[in-house]
Amino acid sequence: MCPDNVADGNLVNAPTRRQVLFGGALAGSAGLVLGAGGIARSADRVAQEGGPAAGHGGHSSNPAAHGGGINGPTFRLGRQVDHSANGFHPNAILRDFDYGTVSVLPDGRTLREWEIFSSDEDIEIAPGITFPAWTFNSRIPGPSLRCREGDLLRVRFTNGSEHPHTMHFHGIHPAEMDGVPGVGRGVIEPGESFTYEFDAIPFGVHLYHCHVSPLAEHIARGMYGTFIVDPPQDRPPADEMVMVMHGYNTTFDGEGNQLYAVNGIPFHYMHEPVQVRRNELVRIYLVNVLEYDPVNSFHLHGNFFDYYPTGTRLEPSEFTDTVVQAQGQRGICELRFPYPGRYMFHAHKTEFADLGWMGFFEVSE
Repeated sequence: MCPDNVADGNLVNAPTRRQVLFGGALAGSAGLVLGAGGIARSADRVAQEGGPAAGHGGHSSNPAAHGGGINGPTFRLGRQVDHSANGFHPNAILRDFDYGTVSVLPDGRTLREWEIFSSDEDIEIAPGITFPAWTFNSRIPGPSLRCREGDLLRVRFTNGSEHPHTMHFHGIHPAEMDGVPGVGRGVIEPGESFTYEFDAIPFGVHLYHCHVSPLAEHIARGMYGTFIVDPPQDRPPADEMVMVMHGYNTTFDGEGNQLYAVNGIPFHYMHEPVQVRRNELVRIYLVNVLEYDPVNSFHLHGNFFDYYPTGTRLEPSEFTDTVVQAQGQRGICELRFPYPGRYMFHAHKTEFADLGWMGFFEVSE
């Protein structure tokens, strides 16, 4: 763990969870600037903008009043992170499915092979704020690996990080392929490689993550991704997307998070709404890997969706507009938008939404 709220020099004077919520703290040299008035604003920015932000009626002197302004929080003045410098973009991650290198075995089975590496990356998670992440393939979340039930999978993992790591896949496989310390190959040290090989069962939406202790830190730093196993027969055609819910504990104290996100960057889909078409079937592979908080949730405005827990059945369990997931839980949301316009989605935990876990669908004809 990194003491004194400093990690590799990237986060200085990072705010505590309470300070971010109620203002009065800086996160890094640029300051964490959130909201129409800001949840946490630097003094120089307040001065440049002519004083503190107002809440309803313009009377509040508290920059955090009403969650950062009556229109709700986001990065102030539309500022965004440098996606090019990060090397990944949440819009691309949304619909990016990696089917691997495909070949056919002598017995007719499909073989899928992937090359996955770990690395240590400084990722800008808010304008001017970098986070010392541990990643799969230099992105958060890692690549969305996709296959079909019954395929033979080979995942060659190379540890390019300065820290020991593994790849642990949810699903059914032999113990020696479980990616945990002390079993089979166990921990993969820096510079080493190992190939995980197993059958793709059962069908559903799963995940993978590092399983080296301290486990919470390895996951919180970014070591996770989605693992989708399609059923033997295709699901109905749809506009498919992955949404991985997670957070950033910028103080490295293991006590909650200061920012929350879907697909890497807080508030991203507020700035760049998810584009969908009216009446087209939308399928969301929803995964929760949030560390340091017991549960997470997904709420959709102006619509309901069919929900398939873990995606291991072809019939939905409920028709709802809100679903709650504990860490490691996942499921499939299917819906159609009958009306055009912008529809918000977010965690139905206001604290998480105010700190980054919110966005919009933009529905066009």
